[in-house]
Amino acid sequence: MSRLYDSVTSTRAVQVGRVPDGAPVELPAGTAAQVAQALGSSYTLLVGGRLLRLAGADAEAFGLAVPQAVEVPTDATPHDVPALVWRTLATCYDPEIPVNIVDLGLVYGCDVEPMDDGAQRVRVRMTLTAPGCGMGEVIANEVCDKVLALPHVGEATVELVFDPPWDRSRISEAAQLALGL
Repeated sequence: MSRLYDSVTSTRAVQVGRVPDGAPVELPAGTAAQVAQALGSSYTLLVGGRLLRLAGADAEAFGLAVPQAVEVPTDATPHDVPALVWRTLATCYDPEIPVNIVDLGLVYGCDVEPMDDGAQRVRVRMTLTAPGCGMGEVIANEVCDKVLALPHVGEATVELVFDPPWDRSRISEAAQLALGL
């Protein structure tokens, strides 16, 4: 894994998302960047004074390692799905904050229920640090994609809620220490 603030250069054109609004940006081959954050399944790059989110699947465009998914036991059963979902949620990060969404207190709830075909239906209720956060859809889509990739999950939905509003009191003690709060 690359160290933070390592300089990297793209070897091909790549699509990234602008932080904080998630707008797509095309970077041409030869774009110089610095790695500002390398957590979860994406990278946050600093390019020309702008923060950009690089999906892990495109990490090789900058010579970076593709982040590994949550390790799932080969003998995982439907009974294991709730714990696997929470472990997976802890691999999702806001590209501006080096703390996962669980420790930030953004996940308000997670329901897992069986479906008729034996698979599990997962519903995640989460919020954002600010209602106008442009990265909300990006983070919610990442959560949904990662949960759907788990064994025995047949359906996943992510609902963004804003009641009760998020505040700093929801941040875990460990995350407060990591953020210097």
